[in-house]
This record gives sequence, C-alpha cells and structure tokens, in this order.
Amino acid sequence: MPWRACSVMEERLRFVARRLDGEAMSDVCREFGISRKTGYKIFHRYREEGLDALADRSRRPVRYANQLPGQTERLIVELKRDKPHWGARKIRELLVRKLAGDVRIPAKSTVHAVLDRHGLVQRARERRNRAQGTPLSAGAAPNDLWCADFKGEFKLGNGRYCHPLTVSDQASRYLLLCEALESTREGPVIAAFQRLFRERGLPFAIRSDKGLPFASPNGLYNLSRLSVWWLGLGIAIERIQPGHPQQNGRHERLHLTLKREATRPPGANILQQQEKFDAFRNEFHAERPHAALAMKCPAEPYTASPRPPAGLPELEYPFHDREILVTACGRICMHSKTINISTVLAGQKLGIKEVDDGIGLVSFRHYDLGSIDLEQRTWQTIDNPFGTRLSPMS
Repeated sequence: MPWRACSVMEERLRFVARRLDGEAMSDVCREFGISRKTGYKIFHRYREEGLDALADRSRRPVRYANQLPGQTERLIVELKRDKPHWGARKIRELLVRKLAGDVRIPAKSTVHAVLDRHGLVQRARERRNRAQGTPLSAGAAPNDLWCADFKGEFKLGNGRYCHPLTVSDQASRYLLLCEALESTREGPVIAAFQRLFRERGLPFAIRSDKGLPFASPNGLYNLSRLSVWWLGLGIAIERIQPGHPQQNGRHERLHLTLKREATRPPGANILQQQEKFDAFRNEFHAERPHAALAMKCPAEPYTASPRPPAGLPELEYPFHDREILVTACGRICMHSKTINISTVLAGQKLGIKEVDDGIGLVSFRHYDLGSIDLEQRTWQTIDNPFGTRLSPMS
C-alpha cells in the first residue's frame, strides 16, 4: 500500500474517531485544518459506507481489511459483546493480551470505529428519555404561560431613553408588569421579576424572544443568568423563532396599544413615564373589555398563581453518581482537573452520571446539558434541550 494512501486514510480515521468521541465538528475541523463542509462529507461517507469510505477515492481503493484482518475485527466485536460495559481502551487491552506477538494491535481509535460500525457504542447524546426542547404551549389557564418582552425604546422629554419591560398572562391578557427602565441590563430586570414573583407567584412557563437579557448569544444554549434563574425556580423557558413575532402575537398586539395610548406624548422623565404606564395598566385591567374574553376585562378571569416564589426545593440528583457545584468562573473541578462549563451556570448544582469509561453525562435539573471526558478534560454539548436555538446559526 502506498505510504500516502495509508497516511490519508489514517488521518481520516483519526478525524472520525474524534467526532465519535463527541467532539464538536467545528473544533475538530479547525484542528485538522479543513473546512466544515469537508468534515461533514468525510463523516457522512463513513456513516453510509463504513471504513472503506475513508480510503483516498482518487486512487485504487484501500480496503480496511488489509490493515485490520477480518478475524481481528470479529474478535473485537466478540470481546465487546462479552464485556458490554467496557470501552475501546479496555477492549484494546484485551486484544494486547490475546494477540501480542501474533498480529499488529490496532489503535484505540480503530477499535472505537469498529465498535461504532457494529452499533456497539453508546454515546451520551443518544441516551434514551433525554429531556426534549420545550415546544410553544397554548397557555390555556392563568399563569400557565407568561409572555415577556421589551417594547421598543423611545426618547423621553428630557432626551433620555426609556426601555419598557412588559409581562402579560397569555390566557387572561392581564398585564402583569409594565416597568419603565433606563436600559435592558440584566440586574434591573431580575429585580423587577423578583417583585413580580412576590406579588403574583410563579408561572409554569415564560415565553420570550432571543434578545438580551432573556437569552445570551454567547451563553451555553443561549442561556442567560436570568433564564437560568427561571429554570432554578422551576419555570420552563420558551423561545419564539427568530423572525416569527406572530408566535408571541398577543403580547405584540398589547405593545401596539401601549405605544399608542401611553407613550404619545412621552413623559418628561422616567418617573412621569412610569405614572403613565401605571394608569394604562389600571385601565387595561379593570375597564377595557376584550372581544377574545367575551367582552370581559382581564382582571375578571385572572387570578394570582398559587405557586410560591420560593421555587423548587433543594436541588438533588438521586439517580446520578455525584453532585457538583459550578464555580463563580463557570468551571467544575473533578479529580484535580478543571473543566470549563459556562459562567451562566455559576453557583448552580449539577448532576454527573458516568455513562461510559471516563465519560460523564452532565445534567441541570431534568435537562441533560452534555458530556465530559475526564481524561482529556474536554466538554461536549448535546442537542439543545431548551427548544429553538437562538444563535444566528439556527
């Protein structure tokens, strides 16, 4: 076999093995110096045709059987079926003991690829009963679903800008909050929701768009500190798809009315504007009938949530192997090794369950976030468990 053909195939095999180990396509392509398009082509060919697809197609096909005899491959499969909970590293060690001195022992990545081709590799991302993304719900009863958004900013009489934070109940149209804020910074928004939760209790879900501070373009799964706090209280998060404001249509219609009746003309300053918002809320609740409510006012069908703002009890993971706290800098420490997770989860308790040799599944509450390789100290996310992705790549 020509040396170049062998080296190309080995490079592709190493590339595929890294992907099978759970590393992100973009990271592996960057390290191998190839485009993502080329990376996906190599990986898809392997998925469809097996190891033969990794041979250089511009030359005479190089069959993997010339490198790994059929009896060796069959032995790998037999060993795995005999030891179903052993990974490629341990299976290779068995090969060393059985075949040392007789034939060439394949690398761990080769053993892993053989096991995967025979359907004998269990990866964390294929774990059954994994939590799925939350679909957009109907919000049929009060406090089933709240809708949150920032109405577009506008200039006050003193030249400063006002950013109205609004929260409404999907079922009753009740305007729970209309707060005149000077920015969309996370701190004041969290403080506003704290007051709202104390007054009205907790909803089962909150729907928002992809904007800050409801989501973060740089956070894990686009989570922000605000949305992680909601999850910690037992509130599901819902996201509308980018460019689909109709998925939050009732709330958008409320914004049109709010803009027409409470911002023209604007208040002279932020305090006067808040007074205008408060007057609008009082009229909207108690005086304005809604055709969708059989001409009732929102205050008639709405009742406060019975769920206390204390949220869920102390977080525990009884079905995981261990619990671990995320540090202030977004890391976890295991076996004297530091692994970066995400700063948005700082202070949160995670559960870790070993699903393969040296591979741990990481969970936050009932959501599976990804897997960690304790030997390589790498972190690999899985399919987004929080519904529609918010990044521009979605």
